[in-house]
Amino acid sequence: MPITKSAQKELRSSKRKRGFNNRRKVAMKSVVKDINKLLSDKKPAEAEKLISTAYKAIDKAAKRGVIKKNTAARKKSRLVAAIKKAK
Repeated sequence: MPITKSAQKELRSSKRKRGFNNRRKVAMKSVVKDINKLLSDKKPAEAEKLISTAYKAIDKAAKRGVIKKNTAARKKSRLVAAIKKAK
């Protein structure tokens, strides 16, 4: 446990930020998972409709520093490639 006042404040701050980051990460992962599920069910048209939602979630996560820029680009690239392959 932190002892100094500034360390206590930093702990509160980091817990709060962790909550925001987890929300972003979960939103991103869930939409990617939904797309992958649709692709495994052989529904590429429906998966393509969700691609903009996935892009939005991935871009927001990258913007806030939850994931790195290149990781975001890789995730988006792989999603599109998977959809094209399924068609």
